[in-house]
Amino acid sequence: MKEILNHLFEHKALTKEQAREVLVNITAGMYNQNQISSFLTVYMMRSITVEELEGFRDALLELCHRVNLDAYNPIDLCGTGGDGKDTFNISTISSFVVAANGVAVAKHGNYGVSSTCGSSNVLEALGIKFTTNHGELERSIEKHNICFLHAPLFHPALKSVGSIRKDLGVKTFFNMLGPMVNPAFPKRQMVGVFSLELARMYGYLYQQSDVHYSIIHTLDGYDEVSLTSPFKLISDKSELLLDAETLGLPTLQHEQIKGGSDIAGSADIFLNVLKGQGTEAQTAVVAANAGIALQCAKPELSFRDAAAIAKETLVAGKAYSLFKNLIKDNSEIVDARY
Repeated sequence: MKEILNHLFEHKALTKEQAREVLVNITAGMYNQNQISSFLTVYMMRSITVEELEGFRDALLELCHRVNLDAYNPIDLCGTGGDGKDTFNISTISSFVVAANGVAVAKHGNYGVSSTCGSSNVLEALGIKFTTNHGELERSIEKHNICFLHAPLFHPALKSVGSIRKDLGVKTFFNMLGPMVNPAFPKRQMVGVFSLELARMYGYLYQQSDVHYSIIHTLDGYDEVSLTSPFKLISDKSELLLDAETLGLPTLQHEQIKGGSDIAGSADIFLNVLKGQGTEAQTAVVAANAGIALQCAKPELSFRDAAAIAKETLVAGKAYSLFKNLIKDNSEIVDARY
């Protein structure tokens, strides 16, 4: 690691193979926490290169515990996090909306690191039990059209650096990797990224795959469609600049889509929105993100029609109904809120 750090401190970049090797070594426990922290810190101070990102991604995919859900052709809705916006769990709620529309979802997620409450935090608080058991995951997606892949269970490297990332409390290049390393290797993905630069890098890497993808970044800094400003959408079909009006939805203010101050508060917001009892702004932003995912899965839909379908699904309680049934089968706790 000393040679790698000196190389980086001289403002040099790693090759794809060097990046892959470092992550393999981290997973093997070859470096101490101070060395890993120093390594992560480099990428908080300068941009990552495409070759480095590709090498890190390849290492995580090589080392992950793969789960085969190809028979269901699932989609994943996943953001990088790290945008510092502290919104409520929009992509996780959107995943239920998409599943309620007959599109299988393999949701990849993790605990919050630079945010108050990640997807895994809120789902765990609401009673979801995480597992790597392939049979259970298949049953979940077969019966409820959705399953959850808690990243640290499938990625030894993420488990190795989990406590360091939590102590640092800021985004690292691991945020950049999350959406690209779903252990189910889905062929359909809607991914949100925290910068336009990263959106371009994702676009370059996804072009080399056989994935049908929609990469989104809202220009005022969100890793999702926030409806607070126009957003860039880069897909395997085109590159577009869209806005709230395109989706038939209102333009929002940041304060209207903020999350809870803690996990309990975030879980309450999650349930209210999922029940169709959220504010107009909360419903709209979920409709926007679920709509983009539906359009990715069903290209014959227009963006406006897909958003309208997503909104109706949410308001009618279909997504909540699916969630309740999943909880009955999967929950570790009994919660009167359901």
